[in-house]
Amino acid sequence: MIHFDHVTKLYGITHALSDVSFHIDKGEFVFLIGPSGAGKTTCLRLIISEITPSKGTIVVDGTSLANIPPSKTHLLRRKVGTVFQDFKLLFDRTVYENVALALEILGRKDTEVKKDVHDVLELVGLGRKANLFPQQLSAGELQRTSIARAIAGGPTILLADEPTGNLDPETAGEILQILQEINRMGTTVVMATHNATVVNELRKRTITLEDGQLVSDEAKGKYQIRKRTAK
Repeated sequence: MIHFDHVTKLYGITHALSDVSFHIDKGEFVFLIGPSGAGKTTCLRLIISEITPSKGTIVVDGTSLANIPPSKTHLLRRKVGTVFQDFKLLFDRTVYENVALALEILGRKDTEVKKDVHDVLELVGLGRKANLFPQQLSAGELQRTSIARAIAGGPTILLADEPTGNLDPETAGEILQILQEINRMGTTVVMATHNATVVNELRKRTITLEDGQLVSDEAKGKYQIRKRTAK
């Protein structure tokens, strides 16, 4: 589903990622963990071809990203939903309109848009708040809206970049429950986080990055950053 093969990403002379390799299978729930600046967000940006690797190969859903021209990256992004810490919602549009816009861009018919928006809002617990504007919502409800928008088009992969970063522990737990439900429905979920509590409670697969290097990959890992020893 997602394959990194000896991927390096340079910004000038700075190594954001150094020779990183991993494989994520269809239907997995994976934590991408590490402190700020470890390379987590860089990995997510590479997966959606927002940036390109300096070295190495990335394959998403069977297609090498090197073979996708810039004019076709929108086709890749139809398969990948993204959720951000700062929500990235349109504050002059309602919850319904924010989610519907994602489907309208895909060219869905009005009847399909209405049904699909209704379904995803029910899934994230916002069925009764469809007509509210973002400024009328709590932080948790804003993130629920962001998730609904990300999954409305039926992506096969969901990338979540610190989705609980601005939330209190109780609300963060509710968001994690939603992400797990989406995963149980068959969507591959990759969540970047430095929230140790979340990682250690769920005990999902963890890929740990530090200073742009992969330091561990564990099936039921804990949040434990370990310095890579010199060879």
